[in-house]
Amino acid sequence: MTNILGLIISQNSSSKRIIDIKIKDQITKELAKLFKNFDLTTIEYKPFSRFTLAKHLDDLTNNELSKYLNDILRDRKTGCFIISPEKTTYKTDDIFLVKLSTAITHLIGTPNYDSMAGKFYARFHVKHEDKSDSYLRKAYINLDLHTDGTYVKEITDWLMMTKIEEKNVKGGESVMLHLDDWEHCKELFNDPIGRENFIWSSPKSKNIDYKVEHPVFFKDSNGFPQISYIDQFPEPKNMKQGQFLQKLSDALEGSKNKIITKLPVGSAIVANNYFWLHGRKAFHTNQKLFREMVRIRGKFN
Repeated sequence: MTNILGLIISQNSSSKRIIDIKIKDQITKELAKLFKNFDLTTIEYKPFSRFTLAKHLDDLTNNELSKYLNDILRDRKTGCFIISPEKTTYKTDDIFLVKLSTAITHLIGTPNYDSMAGKFYARFHVKHEDKSDSYLRKAYINLDLHTDGTYVKEITDWLMMTKIEEKNVKGGESVMLHLDDWEHCKELFNDPIGRENFIWSSPKSKNIDYKVEHPVFFKDSNGFPQISYIDQFPEPKNMKQGQFLQKLSDALEGSKNKIITKLPVGSAIVANNYFWLHGRKAFHTNQKLFREMVRIRGKFN
């Protein structure tokens, strides 16, 4: 494993493709001091301040972290890491974690505007009761494997999800699947229907007033499969497309190679959005259930 100042780096216990990164307590304390100069309004209104947060983080690792994170995400053999402070204290509160998430993502690239939240990041809750129009907040239903950005015009190369808070939670584990580990990838990638343009839309809560067209599968520069898919938002044009999507969904959810992992509070999972799919298992019923997440997604620079 790579040695970088201020970090503890190891292989994830659930998958050799996922890298675990712990930010040592000394670095976290230094970051907390530096981050105090920037409130959330500042980073929301002044885009250049977000890069300042990122530079503070990179400087504290001898400017090695930015290259390392990009190397992980662009490498087909890995493409995913989980990063968190070594210790969580009162100083690593929700405000700090939003700023840390901002810093990490701005070392990777440029976040997209999140129309649902009206800013470059979204904070959302999962609770016992829900009246939303998306699986995202449905606590007691599996959030099936998918990629992000399927229904927008912006390039979505990567995705970050940070767990801010969690109470009275059982279940709700993160589910991940790398395309190269998926038993049915070759079969479905080679199906010509998967290369046809599909129409993709979104519910009202996403605040997107247009539809896009693109295939489910496409190739990267080396000819390897990439995917852009979510089960809730395609509008099949005919029976063949509808049957293909059903077969795709069944094959993804039935995979024996899904990675199921518990993301600790204060941790962020970051993945390449074109060869990693992600989802979430259902929670166990609890009227006091509460989870808050931060989502940031964007493109490589």
